[in-house]
Amino acid sequence: MAHRREAVGANLIIAMRKISSIAPDWWDYTTLELDSKLTDKIAAMTAEDMIKLSRPGFKVVFYDTVEEFYAAEALEYVSVWRQSTESNPVGLCGPIGPTEQLPIVARIINELGISVKHGHFWSMDEWVVNGKEVPDTHSLSFKKTFKDLCYNRIDKRLAMPEENLHFPQADTSAYKESWKHAKCLIMQGGQGDVKHWAFNEPPRREGVYKDRPMTVEEYRQLETRVLDLHPITVQQNSRLHCGGDEPLIPPHAVTVGPKETWETEKVSIWHAGMHDNPFGQRLTTYMISNRIPDTSVPMSVLADHPNVQFNFLRAGLGTCSIEMH
Repeated sequence: MAHRREAVGANLIIAMRKISSIAPDWWDYTTLELDSKLTDKIAAMTAEDMIKLSRPGFKVVFYDTVEEFYAAEALEYVSVWRQSTESNPVGLCGPIGPTEQLPIVARIINELGISVKHGHFWSMDEWVVNGKEVPDTHSLSFKKTFKDLCYNRIDKRLAMPEENLHFPQADTSAYKESWKHAKCLIMQGGQGDVKHWAFNEPPRREGVYKDRPMTVEEYRQLETRVLDLHPITVQQNSRLHCGGDEPLIPPHAVTVGPKETWETEKVSIWHAGMHDNPFGQRLTTYMISNRIPDTSVPMSVLADHPNVQFNFLRAGLGTCSIEMH
């Protein structure tokens, strides 16, 4: 079993890496060996405690209403697209989850008559079935969702051409190439139960990673790729998208990678409380603030990115108190 030493504040943690209590063939946050006093501290953090974890390169923001939360997320799209010109094309990489901001994006553009003709959009990920990305006729297609909720609602006189929309495919070459022709100013995302952004999952526990997870340096080199989804991710998406009908969720996807993430000027993560749980929201905030990156908690790898913002809906933070239901 692999050993590691970590300095957390004034405490030195000497730990053996555990087997996941959820999926033994994978690394995930349940393989962390954190001192119980530390996990209790993390679980007890209030919104005010979390705001204080802001530091240069990492900002924690709370929104008091759901309306303000999704309006602020939508405005990131509009702000970035307004900056794009023919000679200096820029764009945003965004998720399908959250999705509530997408109709608001279209509404703002249409109501204010804002031209976004030169803007670019990169979708973060897509399902893969039988080695091929699902078509946009698939009921769970992320491409279909973005077009239905946002792009197709934008006045065609104001919208960017379809060639400025970049959707990852199982053959990742065209998607990777698109990153060379326009600058991504913001990568948005949510945080899944497995602590991913996009579908950047923790590594499988196999081969050279049997006794230790992939290093942060190795993880940061991962490009857009097709990968297996952690069982937690499959279960979560079945809960969010189809009422728990898990067989409908493909166990494979193509996702934007950490390599592309580090090419963006800013990473903006939106925590509405509908995706990860109260402890998970607190855990990654603490790990990023205190610069404790660990690939078993993929979001924590963003501790090394120079400009990360965590956006929380105050009502979605929840508590880690014991409640028997």
